[in-house]
Amino acid sequence: MPQHRTRHSAEFKAKVALAALSGLKTLAELASEFQLHPTQINRWKQELIANAPDLFGKGKKKEVNHDSEVADLHRLIGKLKVENDFLSHLPGLNLAGRRNNK
Repeated sequence: MPQHRTRHSAEFKAKVALAALSGLKTLAELASEFQLHPTQINRWKQELIANAPDLFGKGKKKEVNHDSEVADLHRLIGKLKVENDFLSHLPGLNLAGRRNNK
Protein backbone atom coordinates (compact mmCIF):
# COMPACT_ATOMS: atom_id res chain seq x y z
CA MET A 1 0.00 0.00 0.00
CA PRO A 2 1.51 3.39 -0.99
CA GLN A 3 2.49 5.75 1.77
CA HIS A 4 1.57 9.41 1.61
CA ARG A 5 3.94 12.22 2.47
CA THR A 6 3.24 14.19 5.58
CA ARG A 7 3.19 17.93 5.04
CA HIS A 8 4.41 19.93 7.99
CA SER A 9 3.57 23.56 8.63
CA ALA A 10 6.21 26.27 8.57
CA GLU A 11 5.72 26.81 12.29
CA PHE A 12 6.44 23.14 13.02
CA LYS A 13 9.55 23.20 10.81
CA ALA A 14 10.81 26.34 12.55
CA LYS A 15 10.18 24.82 15.97
CA VAL A 16 12.12 21.66 15.10
CA ALA A 17 14.96 23.59 13.42
CA LEU A 18 15.32 25.92 16.41
CA ALA A 19 15.36 22.95 18.77
CA ALA A 20 18.12 21.37 16.69
CA LEU A 21 20.02 24.64 16.55
CA SER A 22 19.88 25.06 20.33
CA GLY A 23 21.88 21.88 20.81
CA LEU A 24 20.12 20.91 24.03
CA LYS A 25 19.17 17.54 22.55
CA THR A 26 20.82 15.28 20.00
CA LEU A 27 19.36 14.71 16.56
CA ALA A 28 18.33 11.22 17.60
CA GLU A 29 16.44 12.56 20.60
CA LEU A 30 14.71 15.21 18.50
CA ALA A 31 13.86 12.63 15.84
CA SER A 32 12.12 10.39 18.34
CA GLU A 33 10.38 13.34 20.03
CA PHE A 34 9.00 14.82 16.77
CA GLN A 35 8.63 11.51 14.90
CA LEU A 36 10.96 12.61 12.08
CA HIS A 37 14.08 11.28 10.43
CA PRO A 38 17.31 12.90 11.67
CA THR A 39 18.25 13.82 8.10
CA GLN A 40 15.03 15.82 7.73
CA ILE A 41 15.76 17.72 10.93
CA ASN A 42 19.27 18.46 9.72
CA ARG A 43 17.91 19.77 6.37
CA TRP A 44 15.48 22.11 8.13
CA LYS A 45 18.27 23.30 10.43
CA GLN A 46 20.56 24.06 7.47
CA GLU A 47 17.70 25.83 5.66
CA LEU A 48 17.08 27.99 8.73
CA ILE A 49 20.75 28.92 8.94
CA ALA A 50 20.92 29.74 5.22
CA ASN A 51 17.77 31.87 5.16
CA ALA A 52 18.15 33.65 8.51
CA PRO A 53 19.74 36.83 7.03
CA ASP A 54 16.73 37.29 4.74
CA LEU A 55 14.43 37.66 7.73
CA PHE A 56 15.94 40.99 8.71
CA GLY A 57 16.85 42.40 5.31
CA LYS A 58 13.66 41.80 3.33
CA GLY A 59 12.09 45.24 3.78
CA LYS A 60 15.07 47.13 2.40
CA LYS A 61 15.64 44.75 -0.50
CA LYS A 62 12.01 44.90 -1.59
CA GLU A 63 12.00 48.70 -1.71
CA VAL A 64 15.18 48.81 -3.77
CA ASN A 65 13.93 46.15 -6.14
CA HIS A 66 10.52 47.79 -6.31
CA ASP A 67 11.98 51.19 -7.24
CA SER A 68 14.20 49.75 -9.96
CA GLU A 69 11.31 47.67 -11.31
CA VAL A 70 9.07 50.74 -11.47
CA ALA A 71 11.81 52.68 -13.28
CA ASP A 72 12.22 49.84 -15.80
CA LEU A 73 8.46 49.72 -16.39
CA HIS A 74 8.31 53.49 -16.94
CA ARG A 75 11.09 53.23 -19.55
CA LEU A 76 9.21 50.41 -21.27
CA ILE A 77 5.96 52.41 -21.27
CA GLY A 78 7.75 55.37 -22.84
CA LYS A 79 9.32 53.20 -25.53
CA LEU A 80 6.01 51.53 -26.36
CA LYS A 81 4.24 54.91 -26.50
CA VAL A 82 6.80 56.24 -28.99
CA GLU A 83 6.43 53.11 -31.14
CA ASN A 84 2.63 53.31 -30.96
CA ASP A 85 2.62 57.00 -31.92
CA PHE A 86 4.94 56.31 -34.85
CA LEU A 87 2.87 53.40 -36.14
CA SER A 88 -0.44 55.22 -35.72
CA HIS A 89 0.74 58.01 -38.06
CA LEU A 90 1.77 55.71 -40.90
CA PRO A 91 -0.50 56.04 -43.95
CA GLY A 92 -2.54 52.94 -44.74
CA LEU A 93 -2.59 51.62 -41.18
CA ASN A 94 -5.56 51.92 -38.84
CA LEU A 95 -5.34 51.78 -35.02
CA ALA A 96 -5.49 47.99 -34.96
CA GLY A 97 -2.40 47.79 -37.17
CA ARG A 98 -4.22 46.30 -40.17
CA ARG A 99 -3.88 47.75 -43.64
CA ASN A 100 -6.86 49.57 -45.04
CA ASN A 101 -8.09 48.09 -48.30
CA LYS A 102 -9.04 51.38 -50.02
